Amino acid sequence: MFPHLAKEMEEDDENSDEHRIQVNSVRSNLETQEKISGKYGTFMPDVIDFIRRCDTEKQVKEIIDYLEKRGEITHDYALKLRKQLREKGVRSFGTKKEEGYYFKQGGF
Repeated sequence: MFPHLAKEMEEDDENSDEHRIQVNSVRSNLETQEKISGKYGTFMPDVIDFIRRCDTEKQVKEIIDYLEKRGEITHDYALKLRKQLREKGVRSFGTKKEEGYYFKQGGF
């Protein structure tokens, strides 16, 4: 389907940066991908959505601890999130979601 993809990915010319997309977030669990219906009409935020509103590691730890204590995330998942935070940092969960994020993204 993409016969030249490998070659294009390996090329390192002056124009290659304009066609690259930087990936600076990691989701270790596919079930945590953003689940959006329509224009966020029935969207239910998950732990990653809350984390993406944080500025500091301390805030992220508080979110993880709180949701684990309430049973909204499992202990194993909480451990994975803490490990990702420790090894890759706050922004590894995605760019910061500022106030009004869903209104802007949803066209409200």
